Amino acid sequence: MLNRILATGLIALAPLTARADLVVLQYHHISEQTPASTSTTPELFRSHLARIGELGLEVVPLESATRAALDGTLNDQEQVAITFDDAYASVWSTAAPLLDELGLPYTIFVNTEAVGREGYMTWAQLKEARARTGVTIANHSHDHGHLARRPDESQQAWHRRASDSLDRAKAILDDRLGDTATLFAYPYGEYDSALEEMLDERNWLAYGQQSGPIGEGSDESRLPRFPMATPFGQLSSLNDKLRSRALPVDTGSLPDGIIDDNPPTLILELPEDLRPGALTCFGSGQGRLPLEAEHQAVTVQAPEPFGNRRFRYNCTYPAGEGRYYWFSQQWVDLSRPED
Repeated sequence: MLNRILATGLIALAPLTARADLVVLQYHHISEQTPASTSTTPELFRSHLARIGELGLEVVPLESATRAALDGTLNDQEQVAITFDDAYASVWSTAAPLLDELGLPYTIFVNTEAVGREGYMTWAQLKEARARTGVTIANHSHDHGHLARRPDESQQAWHRRASDSLDRAKAILDDRLGDTATLFAYPYGEYDSALEEMLDERNWLAYGQQSGPIGEGSDESRLPRFPMATPFGQLSSLNDKLRSRALPVDTGSLPDGIIDDNPPTLILELPEDLRPGALTCFGSGQGRLPLEAEHQAVTVQAPEPFGNRRFRYNCTYPAGEGRYYWFSQQWVDLSRPED
């Protein structure tokens, strides 16, 4: 919570230049045989790596780069971190050889209950990966459950369920692989404020599935990543994502994304240097959204309710030199069935 309070002041004082922020790419399967919504084809994955090289971007370890971005010490270094959720078998068979050949670091977020099952990496493979230079193994919960508190769940039952999933996974990873990173990726990208507090108490960096780069105003418990499954990872939009900058707003002061009303309302307080009229926002499946501005406060609300459990408002602002400031707010409708 202290970090969120401090971030507000830092954003107000920070100069609005299009300096570098950290772009984190999120993958699941690297395969043509798995569900398209969570898969990136091997050909497209190779094209991503090639484009990163063509742009001269540095691929860096996730934790150290995240902390540098949060501290505002990246300056003009354009950096990218590569992550994989769930430790699927194709990560080891297809992605790892390509990354190892290029000498690129990457992070695998592991839901420990699934290790060794059909379609997932084994403990032996994870141990071998852990021993390789630049590879980080991190926590993706034990059971890959929906960890936000359910509407009919007591506070005590939720706390027991969520803390057990977080801590059990960390204990298993440490026991099997040695001390592992204090990094966490939310299953499905879902979180609420109580879950964020749980991560803050453990001093873990926590990553979601909402798009955007990590910057000085990002919050340690709701760090963005760009989903790179084939429908979202096309080369036509990749340059904009790889060269994006974090929209300079204090993300820790924004809603946790659990909705009471559908469609939800988002208010973004822009710095004085940004013109509200230049902000553009889109809603999942609804296209460009209407905006209302009062001084520097921009109100975003979709015209129609959303029918999915998860959906997003994605906002961009021209940052000069062909770059964009980028921000995404994920919303979660807990009244909808779990995946």
